[in-house]
Amino acid sequence: MRVFYVMLVCLLMFSCGEDNNKGNKVYLPESNGNLNTISVVVDNLLWDGKVGESIRNVFAAPLTGLPVDEPLFKIRQIPPQVFDGFATRSRLVLKIEKGNLDPTTKIAGEVFAKPQTVAVVGGKTDQEIIDQLRQNKEKIIDAFNKEEVKEKLRRINLSLLADEKMEEALGLTVDIPSAYRISKAEDDFYWVRKNISSSKTMEFMFYEIPLEEISKGDSTVIDIVNLRNRITKTKIPGEDDIYMKVEEAYAPSLFKTIIDNKPTYEVRSIWTMNEYPMAGPFLTYLIEDKINNRYLVADGYVYAPSLSKRDLVFELESIIKSIKIK
Repeated sequence: MRVFYVMLVCLLMFSCGEDNNKGNKVYLPESNGNLNTISVVVDNLLWDGKVGESIRNVFAAPLTGLPVDEPLFKIRQIPPQVFDGFATRSRLVLKIEKGNLDPTTKIAGEVFAKPQTVAVVGGKTDQEIIDQLRQNKEKIIDAFNKEEVKEKLRRINLSLLADEKMEEALGLTVDIPSAYRISKAEDDFYWVRKNISSSKTMEFMFYEIPLEEISKGDSTVIDIVNLRNRITKTKIPGEDDIYMKVEEAYAPSLFKTIIDNKPTYEVRSIWTMNEYPMAGPFLTYLIEDKINNRYLVADGYVYAPSLSKRDLVFELESIIKSIKIK
């Protein structure tokens, strides 16, 4: 009996210790919300004044490369006094704090829910808060964009296209939804398409070029535009000399970014069809692969008249940003 009581006491002590350890863990609820939507936690007076105007100018600015203005993010304002419970589960949160504190901008993950990115911007005065927003907008937008790309890819990975032959031929991996199909595969050029409806499509081109084909400097964007025009004219031409080309009336925007830890050129603009009334947005990425002396080119474009283009372009962007070079 004495042995039995000793064992019982040890078991109770072990169980209590296990419960205490569990109590130290913080369990966060799952985040929610539509893609590219920011919950802005800010006092009504600030929202209706210059601080709110600055927030809208930064985060609802027109997205580059669309034929009509569409916002970078959708925004919904939440007063601090009702920011509780379900409201705290938004995946993207911008929290504005005004009070007796030094100007500050902090970005954290999984504060109220998971996954989640929270940016806190504060200062003593309206102007200090506005200055913090202007000085740190690129950092905050980049953090929000990475969170949304991660969420989009989580959804995409629920059902993937069987594209092993393309991945092997081009020496890459890429997460493409099974709703797409490979329409053309020849000479290490791949044309991948998805029908949104009978007359609306989302499409990709994947191929490679030597590094020396693109010059560095002022002519970089010109070289990339000329490359795209040459590829679309020769690889996916239409009937009667109808082919896709970069719209000359829109100046292409060139950015430098990182994909798979590699320097990457990003170009956004509008495409049109020669001698035919069709047009839409495109984005072209050239991923620098020095080991193989090449640029891996991933180009996505949309034809969807009468539809909003922002979310469609974001899907193309997310898929391309999943690329990893073998």
